[in-house]
Amino acid sequence: MNCIIIGIAGGTGSGKSTFTRRLKEEFKENVAVIYHDNYYRRQDEIPFEDRIKANYDHPDSLETQLLLEHLHLLKDGKAIDCPVYDYSQHNRSNETIHIEPKPIIITEGILLLADKRLRNLLDIKIYVEADADERILRRVVRDVKERGRDIDNIVEQYLTTVKPMHYLYVEPTKSMADIIINSGMNNVAFDMVRSKIHLMLREPDANHML
Repeated sequence: MNCIIIGIAGGTGSGKSTFTRRLKEEFKENVAVIYHDNYYRRQDEIPFEDRIKANYDHPDSLETQLLLEHLHLLKDGKAIDCPVYDYSQHNRSNETIHIEPKPIIITEGILLLADKRLRNLLDIKIYVEADADERILRRVVRDVKERGRDIDNIVEQYLTTVKPMHYLYVEPTKSMADIIINSGMNNVAFDMVRSKIHLMLREPDANHML
């Protein structure tokens, strides 16, 4: 199956999900979205108190090999059952999401461009960046409202793992992106990516002419 695989990376709270949502709204049923976060490793044998303190911003915390296998299956026209991560339990749940192959596959995550195998599989690599103050504020709002976290836990996690890992593993991948944008709401960047996707859908040979 001919499909376009788009990777959207960037720091926590940078606007990745906003850009992903806009692309999904634009191309509707032609898009499947896979979140790298859902591939955090199982931690069934680790007590909850220790799972809270784990470093979730290090590449080793993710089962990237499984994501790669799933992307290859989708590219080959085969459906997958994507794992689901339970943020309230800091562990992978027993649920899965059935994803059918689509002409456009979007995969999103902070460490998406840190793995060479993933980078080589992506047809378009996008990095979304934002001011650090904006990112932490967005993360606080998201984690409290959507993930049931308390402020003390969010602040401790940000200072001990999120911030140092961002500068060590996430920000350096900016140089590996095809496109760097400063906001998920950047209309010029969105129009450029949208036009490129339309071109690639019409002309498969244009996949690597970004």
